[in-house]
Formats: sequence, C-alpha cells, structure tokens
Amino acid sequence: MRDTSDLPVAPTSAELPTGGTVRPIVRWGTEVMHRRQQPVTAHDEELARLVADMTATMYAADGVGLAACQIGVDLAVFVFDCPDEDGVIHRGVVCNPEVGLPVGRDRRLDDGDEGCLSYPGAFVECPRPDWARVTGTGLDGAEVSYEGDGLLARCLQHETDHTLGTVFGDRVPAKARKRLRKQMEAEAEDYPEGWPAVASPAADED
Repeated sequence: MRDTSDLPVAPTSAELPTGGTVRPIVRWGTEVMHRRQQPVTAHDEELARLVADMTATMYAADGVGLAACQIGVDLAVFVFDCPDEDGVIHRGVVCNPEVGLPVGRDRRLDDGDEGCLSYPGAFVECPRPDWARVTGTGLDGAEVSYEGDGLLARCLQHETDHTLGTVFGDRVPAKARKRLRKQMEAEAEDYPEGWPAVASPAADED
C-alpha cells in the first residue's frame, strides 16, 4: 500500500472509516457498472459498514478512489484518498455526487493517463478538465464539497462517472480501448478473480 504519511492533509478532508472487510472488485462488463446508481437515502449503520468495506478495498488495491458499484453495490457513493497537484492529500466520502467543471476560458484539459481498479493493469490517455469540484453529502448526511486540481480533479470526475454508470473507457476512442484491453489481458495474472480480496500469484511469492 502506498505511504502518504509524510504528505500534508487538506483541512477539508474527512476521516475514512476503518475496520472494513476487503471485497472483490467487479470488472467492466458487470451490469451494475454500466447503469446509473441508486441514490443514497439513508445515512445509517448499513451505509457506514459499506463505506468501511469500500475504504478497506480501495487501500488493499492501492487505489486513490472507489465507488460502491466497483464492489457490486448499486448505490451512488464513493470514497477517495488522493493527492492534488501540490501533493496535498484529500480524503472523503461523497454520497449522491454532482460534479462542477470549468467553462469557457477557465477550461483546460489534462490529457494524462488514466486507469481503473475495475480494469486493472491498464492505462491510456483520457483528457479531462484539470480542475473539478464535487458536492454531495458525507457519511453522516451533512453537505460536503471537495475541489482541486491534478490527480484529485481526475479522481473526483472518474468516481462521479461511476455513480452515473460511465467507465473511463467510454470516454476514449476505439483504438485506445483496444490498447486498454491488451494491457489488461497482459497483466491478468496479477489480478485474479476475487482481487484484491484474493492475492495475486505474484504477491504470494513475495
């Protein structure tokens, strides 16, 4: 798991719940990944347990964000633990997210590589606005807002997309999707069915 203990943490960050169970990450092609997720209507113990499992799974997979649909749950919520352009860590839980992006002269695209834990081992360029703001509610039902640039902007957009049934492969040309598939297939041995709840053969050898 990546070590971010020496990086500053944004004051807007929320504590992510601990004690969750690592669950298998579902892959692109699973029906729940490709439909708009059901809204969160109850901020209760069931939601708290789900978010704890999502957090544990995100860290086990060495990710910077994870949506509920990625562990097979049809609910519009995601967790994230991600640095911005300056290396400041932002953490939070967002239910029923809505994303705001720059327009006009303020809109600049970052054409960096993007990957997805539900299509592991594969990365291609995916242009996105270089700044984003996401609003919604937190684990306790209070309104939350997170914003930033760099990888954080990409993460907030990527995870909100998941709650709308969009994977980033939907946003790239056909040739890029073919490269993604080839990369994913080449790395498949490291990401067996049940990963990260089930360790890869390579990890077992370490």
